[in-house]
Amino acid sequence: MVELDSDSDVLQHGDAAPDFELLDTDGESRSLADFADREALLVVFTCNHCPYAKAKFDELNRLAAAYDDLAVVGINSNDPEQYPEDSFERMQDLVEDGTIDYDAYLFDEDQTVAAAYGARCTPDPFLFDTDDGTFRLAYHGRLDDATNPDDEPTEREMAGHVETLLAGGEITASERPSRGCSIKWREGNEPEYWDA
Repeated sequence: MVELDSDSDVLQHGDAAPDFELLDTDGESRSLADFADREALLVVFTCNHCPYAKAKFDELNRLAAAYDDLAVVGINSNDPEQYPEDSFERMQDLVEDGTIDYDAYLFDEDQTVAAAYGARCTPDPFLFDTDDGTFRLAYHGRLDDATNPDDEPTEREMAGHVETLLAGGEITASERPSRGCSIKWREGNEPEYWDA
């Protein structure tokens, strides 16, 4: 396991969210347009096996349930050939048994979406605000202050950022990087920004 912190070296504050066309666990394809009716979008690069990612399943479920105007979208970009637990079938199992209850859990099979967003670790959260129909990056950073899988959070930071956006405000807090296992790239798929 490689432990990494996320870093904002691809998408910058105010950048438009890169679009995608990815398979959801229900077998349907999803794109940004499917969430256009929401005021905010939380895209989280995550997976099924990483202890850091698993420790945040409940918080992501809480965020998805608490805010009708927020879409919570998990994206698994890991190579399931190296990490069989990150297979699409296992994603379906976790949604079916209620372990994962986001608005969508998508499979980035060719890993191009993770590269477009600059994802580094699981979980790696990107929070977007709507601007005349375009999702723009408002915050890239951790979900809460529990930086290790066994830690209990004392501050639900992302929930506060979501509330700020939904109230029409601007997030002024410094970005605090998320921590987790590295994205598991297929050999030769490592993007230019990758140096792990």
